[in-house]
Amino acid sequence: MKIVMVAVSAPAHLNGVSRHSANVVQGLLTRAEVTEVHMVVGAWQKQAYEDAVARSDPRLYIHAVEISRGTLGRNRWYYSELPFIATQLDADVVHLAYPVPMSRAAFRCPVVVSLHDMYSFDIPENFGLLKSWFNRMVVRQCLRSSDAIACVSESTRESLRHWLGNGPAGKAVTILNGVGPPSIRRAECPHALRGCRAFILCMAQHRRNKNIALAVKVFERVLREGILSPEARMVIVGVPGPETARTQNQIRDARLERRVVLLSGLSDSELQWCYRNCELLLAPSTIEGFGLPVVEALLAGCKTVCSDIPAFREVGGSRCRYVRLGTEELEGFSVAIRETLEAPHAAPVSMPWLAVEAIAEKYMILYRRLLTSPVSPEFCSFLSSGGAGQGDAGTRGGIPLVRRG
Repeated sequence: MKIVMVAVSAPAHLNGVSRHSANVVQGLLTRAEVTEVHMVVGAWQKQAYEDAVARSDPRLYIHAVEISRGTLGRNRWYYSELPFIATQLDADVVHLAYPVPMSRAAFRCPVVVSLHDMYSFDIPENFGLLKSWFNRMVVRQCLRSSDAIACVSESTRESLRHWLGNGPAGKAVTILNGVGPPSIRRAECPHALRGCRAFILCMAQHRRNKNIALAVKVFERVLREGILSPEARMVIVGVPGPETARTQNQIRDARLERRVVLLSGLSDSELQWCYRNCELLLAPSTIEGFGLPVVEALLAGCKTVCSDIPAFREVGGSRCRYVRLGTEELEGFSVAIRETLEAPHAAPVSMPWLAVEAIAEKYMILYRRLLTSPVSPEFCSFLSSGGAGQGDAGTRGGIPLVRRG
């Protein structure tokens, strides 16, 4: 079976969507029935994906396409050029890493799309009015056109059903994000944190749903109450976004410029150092699609305090301290942080159900079904409930990744 994973997106560094794509590919390469895996990425992403997949397997091909990095250029490429690339690669299944504009009639094989969240519907403030409207339009069109929707959590599947009804939801399965245990043997301290003796970690893109404003207020309070030492810092790791200016103003107004560190673009070894050396992970999000930082923190043996939302409960179980958002949230997080810091050191947690091999098995079941017949709501419920239980990277084989006249 030949699988084409398409993950062209704007960020050059890996984020949640691109990590998802890399983990799916790693899992597929453990399956004997997979004869080729083609990753199609932007030229600006190529190095990051080569580093992330890091697997010597002659079945893996990473194709870097030279297109405009802007939204308009990428969307035009997805709609008009990708079908021709899929045909040239003789794909059995095309897997889109996230919803994009697509011309279903132009594809000669089934198309699967990964759905990470419904943010443009749940929290349009993440994008702004115009961009939110456009994103909603793209999501609707892509989900209705695709042959199957792979939701990364049951929370996301329920949100899909809430917003778009039983039509798209009827062909949606829940296949959790694959997350391997930390493979970095030697963690490296980020340059900005050298000499830092104690810090709280917050993994958050600068978007409204990450609730960074609350995180900063919580940090200010636990410093004032002496729960943390006066020299402690808060390290916020995430790419800049719509909330960046607001966050910087809040930090300045609270006179925490020397205590709150904003970082982005960290390597895997630097991220692992943060997880292994922080006092705890603070995740106060209002809504999430999956909760990858919570999983990564637990795998690394990092204490975790997070908001009490479905996505975090789904992956964290009884291993985290949860705080209900609302009028008493500041007090709740303060108490939870104090109790967590007083608790014994946390040991790394094993999550075999999230291993890339286990997740790949579910994708193979989905792919095989699509090659024989359309998915049904009964099949989707069955698979969602757990049923059925680097070599030469770069363009290979002389395949031109552009439309030929």
